[in-house]
Amino acid sequence: MAGNKAVSYVGPGKVEVDTIEYPGFVLKDGPGVNPANVGRETQHGVILKNVATNICGSDQHMVRGRTTAPQGLVLGHEITGEVIETGRDVEFIKVGDLVSVPFNIACGRCRNCKEGKTGICLNVNPDRPGSAYGYVDMGGWVGGQAEYVMVPYADWNLLKFPDRDQAMEKILDLTMLSDIFPTGFHGCVTAGVTVGSTVYVAGAGPVGLAAAASAQLLGAAVVIVGDLNAERLAQARSFGCETIDVSQGDPKDQLAAIVGEPEVDCAVDAVGFEARGHGRESATEHPATVLNSLMDLTRAGGALGIPGLYVTGDPGAGDEAARHGSLSIRIGLGWAKSHSFTTGQCPVMKYHRKLMMAILNDRVQIAKAVNATPISLGDAPRGYHEFDQGAARKYVLDPHGLLN
Repeated sequence: MAGNKAVSYVGPGKVEVDTIEYPGFVLKDGPGVNPANVGRETQHGVILKNVATNICGSDQHMVRGRTTAPQGLVLGHEITGEVIETGRDVEFIKVGDLVSVPFNIACGRCRNCKEGKTGICLNVNPDRPGSAYGYVDMGGWVGGQAEYVMVPYADWNLLKFPDRDQAMEKILDLTMLSDIFPTGFHGCVTAGVTVGSTVYVAGAGPVGLAAAASAQLLGAAVVIVGDLNAERLAQARSFGCETIDVSQGDPKDQLAAIVGEPEVDCAVDAVGFEARGHGRESATEHPATVLNSLMDLTRAGGALGIPGLYVTGDPGAGDEAARHGSLSIRIGLGWAKSHSFTTGQCPVMKYHRKLMMAILNDRVQIAKAVNATPISLGDAPRGYHEFDQGAARKYVLDPHGLLN
């Protein structure tokens, strides 16, 4: 086959759709590819024709110029597609299968994978544990915002949908299995959300909305979402969440009016390192604000799930410490309240099959919760721009015109 249209990072604030090489089963040099991965054979992989591939807030961090992502990096780690070619060593996945791809790239062979810690696989990124498609410092695996993509370790990584026709009817829900639904669910599980919990979710972007929907699925009594963006808060209310406008002040001061006391059982940080302050400080970045406020408003003995992204290097940060990933976190407060903290990539494979069954059996409408909005691959630059401006939507790219 000749070409392969894909979305690439051009520079701060800009992406474009280019034609890149059709994928194969040998990793080649290119923007962001780790030199130690060049020439790596992947006969355990498959080639996918992408059915849906989504724009993620994590992509926006790179596009804003807040990482060391190189120009030309092909973006995209949320991938759902049809298998059109299998490598020599693939045994169980077949051509024609419709599958979800975890954003974590995992070998299935290392100690961490065998322990279910697929977000920190030891064999796919020569620099450090953990890898992902189309992401800076993650090994250089080519991103999936494209017409076609290669997925390694296919028998291990891919989640096959049991019925193709049923899957296509629910494809906007199922495409959320590659990242934000398991990530939001992981945030809630690690925060200890259960039947009757009161839950505060910081951030009403797609991951925060997915976390809110997950908290409802887990049986929470009250789910409260805090954000600065009125449109996104309205989206949270559309499926039964309470909301707090943090531009009006610290969320703790507004909690009592909702739950009768100024604290909750469980808290989820779905914002990450580009957090803004609360109240009068909401116009400027204060990267530790969310973490500190969650420790303040979570009951003693509670837990914080932290799926929001924090980085080891942020060249766009406002102070020198934050540029190196050092934040002024009130760890003494968390220690005094015996809080538990869980951070890092969500191990998608831990959750995606069960969440798929919840979708297929109408137990959750995750696409509706995050306002999934299909657009063409060619419209990706517009989608990135509108998402960056705060649109209350989860943009789903449709490379082949297969989405209704």
